[in-house]
Amino acid sequence: MCDLMKASQPAEKIGKMKKLRRTLSESFRSIAFKKEDSGFDEICVTKMSTRSCQGTDSVIKPLDTIPEDKKVRVQRTQSGFDPFEKPASQVKRVHSENNACINAKSSSASKESPKLRRHSSPSSPTSPKFGKADSYEKLEKLGEGSYATVYKGKSKVNGKLVALKVIRLQEEEGTPFTAIREASLLKGLKHANIVLLHDIIHTKETLTLVFEYVHTDLCQYMDKHPGGLHPDNVKLFLFQLLRGLSYIHQRYILHRDLKPQNLLISDTGELKLADFGLARAKSVPSHTYSNEVVTLWYRPPDVLLGSTDYSTCLDMWGVGCIFIEMIQGVAAFPGMKDIQDQLERIFLVIGTPSEDTWPGVNSLPHFKPDRFTVYSAKKLRQAWNKLGYVDHAEELASRFLQCFPKNRLSAQAALNHEYFSNLPPRLWELQDMSSIFTVPNVKLQTESGDSIQVCARRNSHGKASCGSKH
Repeated sequence: MCDLMKASQPAEKIGKMKKLRRTLSESFRSIAFKKEDSGFDEICVTKMSTRSCQGTDSVIKPLDTIPEDKKVRVQRTQSGFDPFEKPASQVKRVHSENNACINAKSSSASKESPKLRRHSSPSSPTSPKFGKADSYEKLEKLGEGSYATVYKGKSKVNGKLVALKVIRLQEEEGTPFTAIREASLLKGLKHANIVLLHDIIHTKETLTLVFEYVHTDLCQYMDKHPGGLHPDNVKLFLFQLLRGLSYIHQRYILHRDLKPQNLLISDTGELKLADFGLARAKSVPSHTYSNEVVTLWYRPPDVLLGSTDYSTCLDMWGVGCIFIEMIQGVAAFPGMKDIQDQLERIFLVIGTPSEDTWPGVNSLPHFKPDRFTVYSAKKLRQAWNKLGYVDHAEELASRFLQCFPKNRLSAQAALNHEYFSNLPPRLWELQDMSSIFTVPNVKLQTESGDSIQVCARRNSHGKASCGSKH
Protein backbone atom coordinates (compact mmCIF):
# COMPACT_ATOMS: atom_id res chain seq x y z
CA MET A 1 0.00 0.00 0.00
CA CYS A 2 2.01 2.99 -1.34
CA ASP A 3 -0.03 5.61 0.50
CA LEU A 4 -1.73 4.75 3.78
CA MET A 5 -3.90 7.85 3.99
CA LYS A 6 -5.99 9.46 1.27
CA ALA A 7 -7.10 13.06 1.69
CA SER A 8 -10.39 12.24 0.05
CA GLN A 9 -11.43 9.66 2.62
CA PRO A 10 -14.56 10.52 4.67
CA ALA A 11 -14.07 11.45 8.29
CA GLU A 12 -16.24 8.57 9.41
CA LYS A 13 -13.63 6.03 8.17
CA ILE A 14 -10.78 7.37 10.33
CA GLY A 15 -11.42 4.72 12.91
CA LYS A 16 -11.07 1.96 10.32
CA MET A 17 -7.83 3.47 9.06
CA LYS A 18 -6.37 3.54 12.57
CA LYS A 19 -7.28 -0.10 12.96
CA LEU A 20 -5.62 -0.91 9.62
CA ARG A 21 -2.44 0.92 10.66
CA ARG A 22 -2.28 -1.09 13.87
CA THR A 23 -2.70 -4.31 11.89
CA LEU A 24 0.04 -3.38 9.43
CA SER A 25 2.35 -2.27 12.20
CA GLU A 26 1.94 -5.56 14.02
CA SER A 27 2.51 -7.46 10.75
CA PHE A 28 5.76 -5.63 9.96
CA ARG A 29 6.91 -6.03 13.52
CA SER A 30 6.29 -9.74 13.31
CA ILE A 31 8.28 -10.02 10.06
CA ALA A 32 11.12 -7.93 11.42
CA PHE A 33 11.76 -10.33 14.24
CA LYS A 34 11.06 -13.59 12.41
CA LYS A 35 14.50 -14.92 11.59
CA GLU A 36 13.64 -18.41 10.47
CA ASP A 37 10.60 -17.74 8.32
CA SER A 38 11.89 -14.64 6.56
CA GLY A 39 14.78 -16.46 4.83
CA PHE A 40 17.60 -14.24 6.13
CA ASP A 41 19.30 -13.47 9.42
CA GLU A 42 17.45 -10.33 10.40
CA ILE A 43 15.44 -7.59 8.75
CA CYS A 44 16.18 -4.15 10.07
CA VAL A 45 13.21 -1.81 10.04
CA THR A 46 14.86 1.59 10.41
CA LYS A 47 13.42 4.74 11.86
CA MET A 48 14.25 6.82 8.79
CA SER A 49 14.60 5.46 5.26
CA THR A 50 15.62 7.74 2.43
CA ARG A 51 14.60 5.47 -0.44
CA SER A 52 11.14 5.10 -1.90
CA CYS A 53 9.88 1.92 -3.49
CA GLN A 54 11.16 3.18 -6.84
CA GLY A 55 14.65 3.66 -5.42
CA THR A 56 14.60 7.48 -5.61
CA ASP A 57 15.37 9.85 -2.77
CA SER A 58 12.47 11.69 -1.14
CA VAL A 59 11.52 13.40 2.11
CA ILE A 60 10.47 11.05 4.94
CA LYS A 61 7.43 11.91 7.07
CA PRO A 62 6.66 9.48 9.92
CA LEU A 63 3.02 8.81 10.65
CA ASP A 64 1.92 10.79 13.66
CA THR A 65 -0.98 8.51 14.54
CA ILE A 66 0.94 5.32 15.28
CA PRO A 67 0.42 4.30 18.90
CA GLU A 68 3.51 4.97 21.03
CA ASP A 69 3.47 1.50 22.50
CA LYS A 70 4.54 0.06 19.17
CA LYS A 71 8.30 -0.51 18.96
CA VAL A 72 8.49 -0.52 15.18
CA ARG A 73 7.55 2.67 13.39
CA VAL A 74 6.23 2.54 9.86
CA GLN A 75 7.40 5.24 7.47
CA ARG A 76 5.85 6.44 4.28
CA THR A 77 6.83 8.70 1.43
CA GLN A 78 4.84 10.35 -1.26
CA SER A 79 5.73 7.57 -3.63
CA GLY A 80 5.74 4.52 -1.36
CA PHE A 81 6.85 2.49 1.62
CA ASP A 82 10.32 1.07 2.14
CA PRO A 83 10.95 -0.47 5.55
CA PHE A 84 13.32 -3.26 4.54
CA GLU A 85 17.01 -3.46 3.73
CA LYS A 86 16.82 -6.91 2.12
CA PRO A 87 15.30 -7.51 -1.33
CA ALA A 88 11.54 -7.50 -1.31
CA SER A 89 11.51 -10.92 -2.96
CA GLN A 90 12.60 -12.34 0.40
CA VAL A 91 9.81 -10.68 2.33
CA LYS A 92 6.51 -12.51 2.92
CA ARG A 93 3.38 -10.82 1.82
CA VAL A 94 1.75 -8.86 4.59
CA HIS A 95 -1.03 -7.12 2.76
CA SER A 96 -2.30 -7.35 -0.78
CA GLU A 97 -2.35 -3.59 -1.27
CA ASN A 98 1.33 -2.98 -0.54
CA ASN A 99 2.80 -5.85 -2.57
CA ALA A 100 3.37 -3.78 -5.72
CA CYS A 101 5.32 -1.16 -3.84
CA ILE A 102 7.46 -3.56 -1.82
CA ASN A 103 8.20 -5.85 -4.77
CA ALA A 104 9.30 -2.90 -6.90
CA LYS A 105 12.33 -2.45 -4.65
CA SER A 106 15.22 -4.16 -6.43
CA SER A 107 18.06 -6.07 -4.89
CA SER A 108 20.48 -3.41 -6.17
CA ALA A 109 18.94 -0.86 -3.84
CA SER A 110 19.79 -3.03 -0.89
CA LYS A 111 23.42 -3.17 -1.98
CA GLU A 112 23.54 0.60 -2.05
CA SER A 113 22.64 0.84 1.64
CA PRO A 114 25.14 -1.29 3.58
CA LYS A 115 24.97 1.00 6.60
CA LEU A 116 21.40 -0.13 7.28
CA ARG A 117 22.54 -3.65 8.09
CA ARG A 118 23.13 -4.58 11.71
CA HIS A 119 25.73 -7.24 11.08
CA SER A 120 29.12 -6.58 9.46
CA SER A 121 29.75 -7.99 6.01
CA PRO A 122 32.48 -7.86 3.36
CA SER A 123 30.85 -4.68 2.01
CA SER A 124 30.60 -3.08 5.42
CA PRO A 125 31.56 0.62 5.54
CA THR A 126 34.40 -0.34 7.87
CA SER A 127 36.02 -2.37 5.08
CA PRO A 128 38.69 -0.63 2.92
CA LYS A 129 37.29 0.79 -0.31
CA PHE A 130 38.67 2.36 -3.45
CA GLY A 131 38.46 6.13 -3.49
CA LYS A 132 39.11 6.45 0.26
CA ALA A 133 42.30 7.88 1.77
CA ASP A 134 42.32 5.38 4.64
CA SER A 135 42.38 2.50 2.15
CA TYR A 136 46.12 3.05 1.58
CA GLU A 137 49.04 2.89 3.98
CA LYS A 138 52.08 5.10 3.36
CA LEU A 139 55.31 3.14 3.72
CA GLU A 140 58.08 5.54 2.71
CA LYS A 141 58.67 8.80 0.88
CA LEU A 142 60.04 8.35 -2.62
CA GLY A 143 60.46 11.91 -3.81
CA GLU A 144 59.10 15.42 -3.82
CA GLY A 145 58.40 17.86 -6.63
CA SER A 146 57.14 21.40 -6.92
CA TYR A 147 53.51 20.50 -6.36
CA ALA A 148 53.45 16.81 -5.39
CA THR A 149 55.06 14.30 -3.05
CA VAL A 150 55.28 10.63 -3.98
CA TYR A 151 55.14 7.83 -1.45
CA LYS A 152 55.49 4.11 -1.66
CA GLY A 153 52.29 2.69 -0.24
CA LYS A 154 50.24 -0.43 0.25
CA SER A 155 46.62 -0.99 -0.63
CA LYS A 156 44.45 -2.25 2.22
CA VAL A 157 41.94 -3.43 -0.39
CA ASN A 158 44.12 -6.02 -2.12
CA GLY A 159 47.50 -5.79 -0.36
CA LYS A 160 49.40 -4.65 -3.45
CA LEU A 161 52.17 -2.05 -3.46
CA VAL A 162 51.22 1.31 -4.94
CA ALA A 163 52.78 4.70 -5.63
CA LEU A 164 50.83 7.53 -4.01
CA LYS A 165 51.27 10.85 -5.79
CA VAL A 166 49.92 13.34 -3.26
CA ILE A 167 49.21 16.72 -4.85
CA ARG A 168 48.83 19.63 -2.48
CA LEU A 169 45.78 21.79 -3.11
CA GLN A 170 46.00 25.47 -2.28
CA GLU A 171 42.75 27.23 -1.59
CA GLU A 172 43.65 30.25 -3.69
CA GLU A 173 45.07 28.36 -6.66
CA GLY A 174 42.89 25.26 -6.65
CA THR A 175 43.92 21.96 -8.22
CA PRO A 176 47.06 22.23 -10.41
CA PHE A 177 46.04 21.91 -14.05
CA THR A 178 48.81 19.38 -14.63
CA ALA A 179 47.25 17.06 -12.04
CA ILE A 180 43.81 17.35 -13.60
CA ARG A 181 45.29 16.71 -17.04
CA GLU A 182 47.31 13.71 -15.88
CA ALA A 183 44.35 12.11 -14.10
CA SER A 184 41.89 12.68 -16.93
CA LEU A 185 44.23 11.27 -19.57
CA LEU A 186 45.45 8.25 -17.62
CA LYS A 187 41.93 7.15 -16.69
CA GLY A 188 41.37 6.16 -20.31
CA LEU A 189 44.78 4.62 -21.07
CA LYS A 190 45.12 0.87 -20.55
CA HIS A 191 48.37 -0.51 -21.91
CA ALA A 192 51.19 -2.68 -20.62
CA ASN A 193 53.71 0.08 -21.41
CA ILE A 194 51.83 2.91 -19.71
CA VAL A 195 51.76 3.28 -15.94
CA LEU A 196 48.39 2.19 -14.59
CA LEU A 197 46.28 4.65 -12.59
CA HIS A 198 44.47 2.58 -9.95
CA ASP A 199 42.54 5.17 -8.00
CA ILE A 200 41.90 8.88 -7.40
CA ILE A 201 41.32 10.29 -3.92
CA HIS A 202 40.11 13.84 -3.50
CA THR A 203 39.99 15.67 -0.18
CA LYS A 204 39.88 19.35 0.74
CA GLU A 205 43.67 19.48 1.19
CA THR A 206 45.01 17.00 -1.38
CA LEU A 207 44.41 15.15 -4.60
CA THR A 208 46.05 11.72 -4.53
CA LEU A 209 46.70 9.71 -7.67
CA VAL A 210 47.25 6.03 -6.88
CA PHE A 211 49.51 4.31 -9.42
CA GLU A 212 50.87 0.83 -9.74
CA TYR A 213 54.23 0.65 -7.98
CA VAL A 214 57.23 0.38 -10.31
CA HIS A 215 60.66 -0.07 -8.76
CA THR A 216 62.89 2.28 -10.72
CA ASP A 217 63.16 4.36 -13.89
CA LEU A 218 65.40 4.40 -16.96
CA CYS A 219 67.54 7.24 -15.62
CA GLN A 220 68.36 5.34 -12.45
CA TYR A 221 68.84 2.13 -14.41
CA MET A 222 71.40 3.80 -16.70
CA ASP A 223 73.12 5.35 -13.68
CA LYS A 224 73.51 1.86 -12.26
CA HIS A 225 74.94 0.57 -15.55
CA PRO A 226 77.16 3.37 -16.89
CA GLY A 227 78.88 3.31 -20.26
CA GLY A 228 75.84 2.24 -22.27
CA LEU A 229 73.36 -0.59 -21.85
CA HIS A 230 73.53 -4.07 -23.31
CA PRO A 231 72.48 -3.73 -27.01
CA ASP A 232 69.74 -6.35 -26.62
CA ASN A 233 68.29 -4.51 -23.64
CA VAL A 234 68.36 -1.22 -25.55
CA LYS A 235 66.31 -2.88 -28.26
CA LEU A 236 63.71 -4.21 -25.82
CA PHE A 237 63.42 -0.91 -23.97
CA LEU A 238 63.08 1.03 -27.24
CA PHE A 239 60.49 -1.42 -28.57
CA GLN A 240 58.39 -0.95 -25.43
CA LEU A 241 58.76 2.84 -25.56
CA LEU A 242 57.58 2.90 -29.17
CA ARG A 243 54.76 0.51 -28.36
CA GLY A 244 53.44 2.80 -25.61
CA LEU A 245 53.85 5.93 -27.74
CA SER A 246 52.10 4.34 -30.72
CA TYR A 247 49.16 3.57 -28.43
CA ILE A 248 48.76 7.15 -27.19
CA HIS A 249 49.52 8.75 -30.56
CA GLN A 250 46.77 6.71 -32.18
CA ARG A 251 44.48 8.32 -29.59
CA TYR A 252 45.77 11.78 -30.52
CA ILE A 253 47.62 12.22 -27.22
CA LEU A 254 51.09 13.75 -27.01
CA HIS A 255 53.28 13.03 -24.00
CA ARG A 256 55.39 16.22 -24.40
CA ASP A 257 57.84 15.38 -21.60
CA LEU A 258 59.78 12.32 -22.69
CA LYS A 259 62.98 11.80 -20.69
CA PRO A 260 64.58 8.83 -18.92
CA GLN A 261 63.14 9.89 -15.54
CA ASN A 262 59.62 9.50 -16.93
CA LEU A 263 60.17 5.97 -18.22
CA LEU A 264 59.60 3.52 -15.38
CA ILE A 265 61.35 0.14 -15.33
CA SER A 266 59.89 -2.79 -13.40
CA ASP A 267 61.98 -5.52 -11.81
CA THR A 268 61.19 -7.73 -14.81
CA GLY A 269 62.35 -5.08 -17.30
CA GLU A 270 58.97 -3.78 -18.34
CA LEU A 271 59.12 -0.14 -19.45
CA LYS A 272 56.17 2.14 -18.72
CA LEU A 273 55.45 5.70 -19.80
CA ALA A 274 54.73 7.87 -16.78
CA ASP A 275 54.21 11.48 -15.66
CA PHE A 276 51.56 12.73 -18.06
CA GLY A 277 51.38 16.13 -16.38
CA LEU A 278 52.42 17.92 -19.58
CA ALA A 279 50.57 15.58 -21.93
CA ARG A 280 47.92 17.02 -24.20
CA ALA A 281 45.13 15.60 -26.28
CA LYS A 282 45.74 16.75 -29.84
CA SER A 283 42.46 18.15 -31.13
CA VAL A 284 41.37 18.52 -34.72
CA PRO A 285 41.58 21.09 -36.20
CA SER A 286 45.04 21.80 -34.81
CA HIS A 287 45.58 24.34 -32.06
CA THR A 288 48.81 25.95 -31.00
CA TYR A 289 50.46 24.79 -27.80
CA SER A 290 52.98 26.14 -25.34
CA ASN A 291 56.63 25.84 -26.39
CA GLU A 292 57.65 25.55 -22.72
CA VAL A 293 57.49 21.78 -22.77
CA VAL A 294 60.00 18.94 -22.69
CA THR A 295 63.14 19.01 -20.57
CA LEU A 296 65.82 21.01 -22.41
CA TRP A 297 68.09 18.07 -23.33
CA TYR A 298 65.21 16.23 -25.02
CA ARG A 299 63.48 19.24 -26.55
CA PRO A 300 63.31 19.25 -30.39
CA PRO A 301 64.77 22.16 -32.37
CA ASP A 302 61.36 23.30 -33.66
CA VAL A 303 60.13 23.83 -30.09
CA LEU A 304 63.43 25.45 -29.07
CA LEU A 305 62.96 27.89 -31.94
CA GLY A 306 59.52 28.87 -30.67
CA SER A 307 57.17 26.70 -32.71
CA THR A 308 53.81 26.10 -31.06
CA ASP A 309 52.26 24.14 -33.91
CA TYR A 310 53.40 20.58 -33.46
CA SER A 311 52.10 17.05 -33.37
CA THR A 312 53.32 13.55 -32.49
CA CYS A 313 56.69 14.34 -34.10
CA LEU A 314 57.46 16.31 -30.93
CA ASP A 315 57.74 13.08 -28.94
CA MET A 316 59.77 11.31 -31.62
CA TRP A 317 62.76 13.64 -31.24
CA GLY A 318 62.86 12.69 -27.57
CA VAL A 319 62.81 9.01 -28.55
CA GLY A 320 65.92 9.55 -30.67
CA CYS A 321 67.74 11.29 -27.80
CA ILE A 322 66.85 8.51 -25.35
CA PHE A 323 67.84 5.82 -27.88
CA ILE A 324 71.32 7.31 -28.27
CA GLU A 325 71.70 7.80 -24.51
CA MET A 326 70.92 4.12 -23.86
CA ILE A 327 73.50 3.00 -26.44
CA GLN A 328 76.25 5.53 -25.80
CA GLY A 329 75.83 5.96 -22.04
CA VAL A 330 75.74 9.79 -22.17
CA ALA A 331 73.04 12.32 -23.05
CA ALA A 332 72.89 13.10 -26.76
CA PHE A 333 72.63 16.89 -26.42
CA PRO A 334 73.49 17.94 -22.83
CA GLY A 335 73.02 21.71 -23.08
CA MET A 336 74.73 23.43 -20.17
CA LYS A 337 73.70 27.07 -20.56
CA ASP A 338 70.54 28.04 -22.37
CA ILE A 339 68.41 27.44 -25.47
CA GLN A 340 71.08 28.96 -27.72
CA ASP A 341 73.68 26.52 -26.38
CA GLN A 342 71.24 23.62 -26.78
CA LEU A 343 70.58 24.51 -30.43
CA GLU A 344 74.30 24.88 -31.16
CA ARG A 345 74.91 21.35 -29.85
CA ILE A 346 72.14 19.99 -32.07
CA PHE A 347 73.24 21.85 -35.21
CA LEU A 348 76.84 20.76 -34.69
CA VAL A 349 75.77 17.15 -35.42
CA ILE A 350 72.55 17.43 -37.43
CA GLY A 351 73.56 20.50 -39.41
CA THR A 352 72.32 24.09 -39.25
CA PRO A 353 68.92 24.25 -40.97
CA SER A 354 67.97 26.45 -43.89
CA GLU A 355 64.86 26.93 -45.97
CA ASP A 356 66.16 24.23 -48.29
CA THR A 357 66.48 21.57 -45.58
CA TRP A 358 63.65 22.84 -43.38
CA PRO A 359 60.86 24.67 -45.23
CA GLY A 360 59.43 27.43 -43.02
CA VAL A 361 62.33 27.61 -40.55
CA ASN A 362 62.90 31.32 -41.27
CA SER A 363 59.40 32.11 -40.01
CA LEU A 364 59.99 30.59 -36.57
CA PRO A 365 60.12 33.23 -33.80
CA HIS A 366 63.62 32.48 -32.51
CA PHE A 367 65.40 31.56 -35.72
CA LYS A 368 67.88 34.24 -36.81
CA PRO A 369 70.40 32.83 -39.33
CA ASP A 370 73.11 35.23 -38.23
CA ARG A 371 72.88 33.96 -34.64
CA PHE A 372 74.01 30.42 -35.45
CA THR A 373 77.24 29.01 -36.78
CA VAL A 374 76.65 27.19 -40.07
CA TYR A 375 77.44 23.49 -39.61
CA SER A 376 77.10 20.70 -42.15
CA ALA A 377 75.40 17.45 -41.18
CA LYS A 378 77.63 14.61 -39.94
CA LYS A 379 77.28 10.87 -39.68
CA LEU A 380 75.78 10.13 -36.28
CA ARG A 381 78.48 7.58 -35.51
CA GLN A 382 81.02 10.42 -35.65
CA ALA A 383 79.35 11.89 -32.57
CA TRP A 384 78.30 8.61 -30.94
CA ASN A 385 80.62 5.81 -32.00
CA LYS A 386 78.63 2.96 -30.43
CA LEU A 387 75.85 3.45 -32.98
CA GLY A 388 78.19 1.86 -35.49
CA TYR A 389 78.46 -1.34 -33.46
CA VAL A 390 74.74 -2.24 -33.72
CA ASP A 391 73.08 -3.19 -36.98
CA HIS A 392 70.69 -0.51 -38.29
CA ALA A 393 70.94 1.55 -35.08
CA GLU A 394 72.50 4.60 -36.74
CA GLU A 395 69.95 4.67 -39.54
CA LEU A 396 67.03 4.42 -37.09
CA ALA A 397 68.45 7.15 -34.85
CA SER A 398 68.89 9.44 -37.85
CA ARG A 399 65.22 8.95 -38.75
CA PHE A 400 64.23 10.24 -35.29
CA LEU A 401 66.70 13.14 -35.17
CA GLN A 402 65.41 15.15 -38.09
CA CYS A 403 65.34 18.93 -37.68
CA PHE A 404 62.35 19.24 -40.01
CA PRO A 405 59.54 17.79 -37.86
CA LYS A 406 57.58 16.20 -40.69
CA ASN A 407 60.60 14.09 -41.67
CA ARG A 408 60.70 12.26 -38.31
CA LEU A 409 59.68 8.63 -38.23
CA SER A 410 56.41 7.88 -36.43
CA ALA A 411 56.22 5.44 -33.51
CA GLN A 412 54.17 2.94 -35.49
CA ALA A 413 56.53 3.07 -38.48
CA ALA A 414 59.57 2.74 -36.21
CA LEU A 415 58.20 -0.52 -34.76
CA ASN A 416 58.51 -1.99 -38.24
CA HIS A 417 62.07 -0.76 -38.79
CA GLU A 418 64.73 -3.30 -39.74
CA TYR A 419 66.49 -2.62 -36.43
CA PHE A 420 63.86 -4.85 -34.76
CA SER A 421 63.96 -7.60 -37.42
CA ASN A 422 65.58 -10.20 -35.16
CA LEU A 423 62.85 -10.02 -32.50
CA PRO A 424 60.14 -12.75 -32.32
CA PRO A 425 57.21 -12.01 -34.68
CA ARG A 426 54.74 -12.62 -31.86
CA LEU A 427 55.71 -9.27 -30.32
CA TRP A 428 53.71 -7.49 -33.04
CA GLU A 429 50.62 -9.60 -32.28
CA LEU A 430 50.33 -8.84 -28.57
CA GLN A 431 47.20 -7.33 -27.07
CA ASP A 432 47.55 -3.85 -25.54
CA MET A 433 47.68 -5.11 -21.96
CA SER A 434 50.09 -7.98 -22.68
CA SER A 435 53.74 -7.58 -21.70
CA ILE A 436 56.45 -8.35 -24.25
CA PHE A 437 57.94 -10.67 -21.64
CA THR A 438 54.99 -13.06 -22.05
CA VAL A 439 56.60 -14.08 -25.36
CA PRO A 440 59.00 -17.04 -24.93
CA ASN A 441 62.73 -16.24 -24.96
CA VAL A 442 62.15 -12.49 -24.57
CA LYS A 443 64.06 -11.34 -21.51
CA LEU A 444 66.62 -8.78 -20.42
CA GLN A 445 70.29 -9.65 -20.57
CA THR A 446 72.53 -9.10 -17.57
CA GLU A 447 74.38 -5.79 -17.56
CA SER A 448 78.15 -5.98 -17.00
CA GLY A 449 77.86 -9.40 -15.36
CA ASP A 450 75.19 -8.12 -12.96
CA SER A 451 71.67 -9.46 -12.65
CA ILE A 452 68.80 -7.02 -13.08
CA GLN A 453 68.43 -5.34 -9.70
CA VAL A 454 66.25 -2.66 -8.18
CA CYS A 455 68.01 0.68 -8.05
CA ALA A 456 68.86 1.88 -4.56
CA ARG A 457 67.45 5.34 -5.29
CA ARG A 458 63.73 4.66 -5.53
CA ASN A 459 61.60 5.92 -8.36
CA SER A 460 59.52 9.02 -7.75
CA HIS A 461 57.51 9.09 -10.97
CA GLY A 462 59.77 11.45 -12.82
CA LYS A 463 60.80 13.75 -9.97
CA ALA A 464 64.16 12.23 -9.07
CA SER A 465 67.41 13.81 -10.15
CA CYS A 466 69.50 12.00 -12.74
CA GLY A 467 72.86 13.50 -11.87
CA SER A 468 74.51 11.26 -9.30
CA LYS A 469 76.07 7.88 -9.92
CA HIS A 470 75.49 4.75 -7.87
